[in-house]
Amino acid sequence: MEEQKHTSMAPKYHPEEIEKGRYQFWMEGKFFEAEENDQKEPYTIVIPPPNVTGRLHLGHAWDTTLQDILTRYKRMQGYDVLWLPGMDHAGIATQSKVEAKLKEEGKSRYDLGREKFLEQAWDWKEEYASFIRSQWEKLGLGLDYSKERFTLDDGLSNAVKEVFVSLYEQGLIYRGQYIINWDPSTKTALSDIEVIYQEVQGAFYHMRYPLKDEDGYIEIATTRPETMLGDTAVAVHPEDDRYKHLIGKKVILPIVGREIEIIGDDYVDMEFGSGAVKITPAHDPNDFEIGNRHNLERVLVMDEGGQMNENAGKYEGMDRFECRKQIVNDLQQEGVLFNIEDHMHSVGHSERSGAVVEPYLSTQWFVKMGPLAEEAVKLQQTEDKVNFVPERFEQTYLHWMENIRDWCISRQLWWGHRIPAWYHKESGELYVGREAPEDLENWEQDEDVLDTWFSSALWPFSTMGWPDESSEDFNRYFPTSTLVTGYDIIFFWVSRMIFQSKHFTDRRPFKDVLIHGLVRDAEGRKMSKSLGNGVDPMDVIEKYGADSLRYFLSTGSSPGQDLRFHWEKVESTWNFANKIWNASRFVIMNLEDFTYDDIDFSGEKSVADKWILTRLNETIEQVTRNIDKYDFGEAGRYLYNFIWDDFCDWYIEMAKLPLYGDDEKQKITTKSVLIHTLDAIMKLLHPFMPFITEEIWQHIPHEGKSITVAPWPTVNEAHIDQESAKRMERLVAMIRAVRNIRSEVNTPMSKEIRILVKASDESIVNELEDNRHYLEKFCNPEELQISTTVQAPEHSKTAVVSGAELFFPLEGLVNLEEELSRLHKELKKWQSEVDLVQKKLSNEKFVQKAPEKLVQQEREKEKDYLEKRQLVEERIQELEKLK
Repeated sequence: MEEQKHTSMAPKYHPEEIEKGRYQFWMEGKFFEAEENDQKEPYTIVIPPPNVTGRLHLGHAWDTTLQDILTRYKRMQGYDVLWLPGMDHAGIATQSKVEAKLKEEGKSRYDLGREKFLEQAWDWKEEYASFIRSQWEKLGLGLDYSKERFTLDDGLSNAVKEVFVSLYEQGLIYRGQYIINWDPSTKTALSDIEVIYQEVQGAFYHMRYPLKDEDGYIEIATTRPETMLGDTAVAVHPEDDRYKHLIGKKVILPIVGREIEIIGDDYVDMEFGSGAVKITPAHDPNDFEIGNRHNLERVLVMDEGGQMNENAGKYEGMDRFECRKQIVNDLQQEGVLFNIEDHMHSVGHSERSGAVVEPYLSTQWFVKMGPLAEEAVKLQQTEDKVNFVPERFEQTYLHWMENIRDWCISRQLWWGHRIPAWYHKESGELYVGREAPEDLENWEQDEDVLDTWFSSALWPFSTMGWPDESSEDFNRYFPTSTLVTGYDIIFFWVSRMIFQSKHFTDRRPFKDVLIHGLVRDAEGRKMSKSLGNGVDPMDVIEKYGADSLRYFLSTGSSPGQDLRFHWEKVESTWNFANKIWNASRFVIMNLEDFTYDDIDFSGEKSVADKWILTRLNETIEQVTRNIDKYDFGEAGRYLYNFIWDDFCDWYIEMAKLPLYGDDEKQKITTKSVLIHTLDAIMKLLHPFMPFITEEIWQHIPHEGKSITVAPWPTVNEAHIDQESAKRMERLVAMIRAVRNIRSEVNTPMSKEIRILVKASDESIVNELEDNRHYLEKFCNPEELQISTTVQAPEHSKTAVVSGAELFFPLEGLVNLEEELSRLHKELKKWQSEVDLVQKKLSNEKFVQKAPEKLVQQEREKEKDYLEKRQLVEERIQELEKLK
C-alpha cells in the first residue's frame, strides 16, 4: 500500500480552489470504473437519464447526489460498483427545442426534410450532452463513463426493436383508431400521463336541438360548442321517462342541418343537466365508446393543427377557438343557444408545449396493458418484489397498474425510435420486423416514432447489453440494486420499467426504488419559470461549493418528502465545511513529522481519548445503519453532531493539553487518536462531501491513492469504553454548567471563581480528581474543592450534574454595585418593551383590524418580554440580599 505523510493545508477554506482539478484526478485514477471483479459483490445503479433539452436543475442535483452517496458508500464497503451514466433523447421536448431554434432562423423542419432535421437534432444532442457532463463534473458524480449510454444509440435501438416486434408477435401491440390526447401545437399524440390538467374558467353552452317531424326540441349542454359540427347522435338514458318515447327518432343538427338519431344508452346520467347529451365520436373518448356500441359515424371536424377542416363547412380553416367564438355567435343568432353559464373546469394541457390538448380520433399504435400489468402486480406478491422506499408509494404504483388503460406509443415526430413497421405501396399489407423488408423499394416505413418512455422503460437492462443475454454486463450487473427517482414519475417511468423488465427478463429491474420528493422554494411553491423562483445548482456551487449544496440536498428532508430550498441553509452547510477545514488544519499543523506508521494505541489513553473513540464508533454504527435504510438526513445529523460538538468543540480543545505538554508518550497517543478519528470522519463524510474530504485526507497520513477507494470505517469493539464515556460526559456537563453560571452573572472566563463540588460518593471524587486538570483548564477556578462533604454556602448559585452538585458562592463572584447597576438598566429596557407591546395590544382597533398573524406575533413578544423582565427582577432581589 502507498503510505503518505501529511502536508500543510491552505489557511482558509475556499471550495472553488479545492474542487478545481479534483474530478480530473478521480477520472485519471479510474476510481469510478466498475472492476468486474468476481471476488466482489456487484452493486448497480443506472442513472435516471436526463433529457438532452437543457441544463440540469436542482431536482437533478438532488437525485444524482443521493445516487452518488450510495455508490461512493458501497465502493468504500468493497462492492464492485457500477453507476451507469446516460441521457434520454426526450422526443417531443428535444424536437420542440430544435424546431424553435429553426423558427428563429425562419425555417421549419419541413424545409429541411427528415434527414437534415435529424442531423440538427443530433448536433443539439451533442451540445447539450456536453453541458450535462460538465454539470455532473461540478457536482462530483462518480460515474463510470466507459459504459455511458444514450436512448438512441445502436444497442438501445436494437433492444427497442426487439421489444416492439416481440410484443406485436404476442398480440400485445396493435394498431387502431381511438380517441387519443392530441397536441395541436407539436402535432403529435400524447399518453395520458403527458397531459397536465389545470382549472380553467370556461362555460357551459346550453342549446336546443329541434326534433324532426314534430314540434319540440331536446336540450343539451357542452363546453366545446365547436365540436357540435361532428355530432352524430343525441343520447338519453333508456329508462328516462322524459325521453323514452323519442328513442329512435331524429333531431336536426343546427347550422349543419344534418339529421342525427336519438339513441338510448346507460352511460347517460339522468340526474345531470337535462339528461340528454350530444355524441361526437371523433372528438370525445366517452362518445367514441358510445359510438362503437351504436355503430355511429365518426365525423372529424379538425385537422392535426387544431384548424377546422372541410367537415366544418363554412368554418373551414378557422382556429378551433376562433371557431368557438363564431359558432357561439351564429347559434345565438339562430336562437339555438339560449344560455351561457360560467363554469370552472379541468382542461388538459400538453406537458411539453402547454397547448390545450384536443381529444382526437386518430390511428395510432397501442400496447395492450392488461396482461403486462397483471404480471407486474403479481411480482409484488413474491420475494423478488420491488421494494419501495418509503413503502407507501407501492400502493400508489399498484393502484395505477390495476386501473391502467392501453398505452398509446406512437408519436408524430421525427426525433426518436422509428416504428419498425412497413406498408406495401400497392397492397397496403403491413409488415412488422426487426429488419426492413428485402424489397425495400416497394415498402414505406411508418412515419411515426415511439413514445420516449417506450425506450426509457428498457433502460435498466437495455443499457447492459440485452437482448444479448450472454452479455457480461447483463449477467453481472442486472437486476440493478437501487433506483433513485422522484415520486412525480412513478407512473411515467418506474411502473413501465417494472412491467417491461418482468415480461422480457422475468426479473425485477431493481431491488429497491428510493422515492424522493420535489425541490420547492422557501415558501413551498414549485419552482417554475413563470414564478421566477428557480435556482440554478451551478449558481449555488459557484457561491458555496458543491459540497455545501450536496450536504444540504441530501440531509434536508426525509425519504419521500419535498425539500424546500433556503440559501441560509446552504450557507450553514458552508459554515460546517469551514469548521471541518479549520479543525483538520489544526490537527495537521500539530502532527509535525508524525506518519501513518507512527500511529500507536498501546499507550495510556486519557478519558477524553476513550470517550472520543467510543463516540466515533457509535457514530460509525448510526451513520452506516441510516445510509443502509436510505435515511440520509439522520445519517447527516449524527455526523454533524459528532464532528461539530464532540470532535471540534470538545476533543480538540482537550487534546491541546497533552499536545502542548511535555509527556512524549501522551503526545503519541493523542496524535494517534486525532489522526484515527479525523481519518474516520473524512471517510464517513466522503459520500456527502467528496471534494473537501478528499482534499483533507490527502493532507493527513494515510494508505492508498484516494479516499474514494479507502475502506469504509467499521465498529471496533476494542475502542468502545462506555464507563469512560460516562465520565467524560460528566466532565462536559460540569464545564457547561460553569459556563452557564458565568453567563448568568456576567462573569468572563478570564476571572477566577470559587467552585465547590459535592460528589455523591468517593468513586466520583476520585474520578474528578483524576481529571482535575480538565476542570482547571476549562473552568478557571480560584479554588476547586471536590469532596462528599461540601456544604452549600448561604448565598450561591447551584448546578446539578449526574453524580455531583456544583456550588458557586456569589460573594466575590460579581461586583455587586456594578452588577446591580447593569441589571437596573436592563430592567428599564424590558419594562419599556413591555409597555410598548401592551399599549399596542390594548388598542381595540389594532386587535380587530390587524391581520391575525401580526396580532399573534405581538402577543408572543409580550410573553417573551414579561419573562425576561421577571428573570432580571429575580436576579436583582437575589443580589440585594447580599448587600
